[in-house]
Amino acid sequence: MSRKQVIQGGARGGGPRADDTGCPILHVDMDAFFAAVELLDRPELRGRPVIVGAAGARGVVLSATYEARRFGVHSAMPMTRARRLCPSAVVIPPSHGKYSQVSRGIMELFQSFTPLVEPIASDEAFLDVSGAGRLIGSPAVIAELIRRRVREEFGVTCSVGVASSKFVAKLASRQCKPDGLLVVPADGVVEFLHPLPVAMLWGVGERTESALTRLGIKTVGDLARVPPATLKRELGQAAGAHLAALAWGRDERPVTPHTPDKSIGAEETFASDVHDPEVIRRELLRLSERVAARLREGGHVGRTVSVKLRRSDFTTITRSRTLREPTDVAAEIYATACDLFAAAGLQRVRLRLVGVRVEGLRPVEGVSHQLKLGERDLGRREAELAADKAVRRFGPGAVVPASLVRPRFDEMDL
Repeated sequence: MSRKQVIQGGARGGGPRADDTGCPILHVDMDAFFAAVELLDRPELRGRPVIVGAAGARGVVLSATYEARRFGVHSAMPMTRARRLCPSAVVIPPSHGKYSQVSRGIMELFQSFTPLVEPIASDEAFLDVSGAGRLIGSPAVIAELIRRRVREEFGVTCSVGVASSKFVAKLASRQCKPDGLLVVPADGVVEFLHPLPVAMLWGVGERTESALTRLGIKTVGDLARVPPATLKRELGQAAGAHLAALAWGRDERPVTPHTPDKSIGAEETFASDVHDPEVIRRELLRLSERVAARLREGGHVGRTVSVKLRRSDFTTITRSRTLREPTDVAAEIYATACDLFAAAGLQRVRLRLVGVRVEGLRPVEGVSHQLKLGERDLGRREAELAADKAVRRFGPGAVVPASLVRPRFDEMDL
């Protein structure tokens, strides 16, 4: 096993043979996931700096290989800055459907080890393997099996933290990236935590870090030595109590299996501000198509359609409408989105971003579709389901509305 795969011993934890007694929580985090999936189709780019993201002036980095990260590139960074930092990088536009497909397979793999899987993003999840020990092995053994199967079955790598709590497991997976496994023994949590920068704690953003710095707090150990009453006075009751507990590794949150999505949406940041209503409506159509496809893919329908409209001065306006019946049909979502756009009175206002979202989701099973007056038995929904089959067979863009057969804007999912 390479040195990249395991961080050995000492205060920072240990490899697969470290004592994992009382450490049933795993945090599995894919390594540069979007970029890794793209390299499956572009193996000639392995070892080179690669950035996944929209290439426009307002695009952002969605993922970057570790070769690009050495130049300071990271996710959520403006693409213009990333290109300045790493001009030799290869930029690949995102393929969200491809990432979703691989993510679903990986999550199903996790569930073959334990039903207690809590996805927190498409590329990471918590697992509680306390009930899998007798059949499979100890938490560290399960972690190594997961790493091996992810690599063999999906061609990508992941890093796994093993600990007694979700908070510590997530920190452990971060410490052993990329392609690593780190066990933090239950009796070694404080030794692991206290040398770490306080900014690594869950809930410490820029403002909180600045407040802690003013108190002379730089490490988690520094934080642990501050009386909780002082933290509550300086940061507020909730934040102070929260950080005081984390500084000693106390985190009682259980692993909660995946809960159904409450909403599905997509949004678009334009390369330059747009004030043409026809361009806005065309973008609303494209977003409605994407949202509807994701609803059908997940077996959902929803009743409430909302639009998000951000002006050039960053003022954001949202409008929503609840439909009489739940839907997963793009035509219905689009018609409602256009009505909401018109009602907002922004037809000639310069916009930098628009978004479409469907809320109030429920499973499509058991939802009957009432035909409207004059509507044919086989209508828009059947046509869109047929289009879904074509897309699955021939790839994204196989079937699109005629008005969208033109150069597309850079895109980013919510």
